[in-house]
Amino acid sequence: MPVRPATHDDLSALAELLDGYRRFYGQAADLAAATDFAARRLALGDSRLLVEAGLDGTLRGFVQLYPTLSTVQLAPRWILGDLFVAPEARRQGVAKALMNAARNLAESHGIAQLRLQTQVDNHSAKALYASLGWRRDDAFDHYALSLPTATTR
Repeated sequence: MPVRPATHDDLSALAELLDGYRRFYGQAADLAAATDFAARRLALGDSRLLVEAGLDGTLRGFVQLYPTLSTVQLAPRWILGDLFVAPEARRQGVAKALMNAARNLAESHGIAQLRLQTQVDNHSAKALYASLGWRRDDAFDHYALSLPTATTR
């Protein structure tokens, strides 16, 4: 399964996947906003976007990695912020291929750690992560604070 970095030529298909990802998490469909968000990531290079293309070249999934730093490890780490596979391409190894590509990319850049979070009831994703050697963090609780600002696109 060919996994490669997303390019501007992928924008339309990538935006469809991003919009599907957002709908999976209960957000209203907004293809224009998803397109704008993806275009900004590609233009700014502030995340790493990998896509999987089927044999016919159709994008079937993506993974997005965001750089951050660890003061404790004194090293860079990436947050695997998004993983999505189109419903019609699930159970075909696409997610595994994307996860392995993310790991390989991180290793090639000397990244000390990858981190991710998922919904408590996303059992299929949790099984995939465990099968690939990811371990659940029992040492820290994670918190979020939503601020009343405009959505960052």
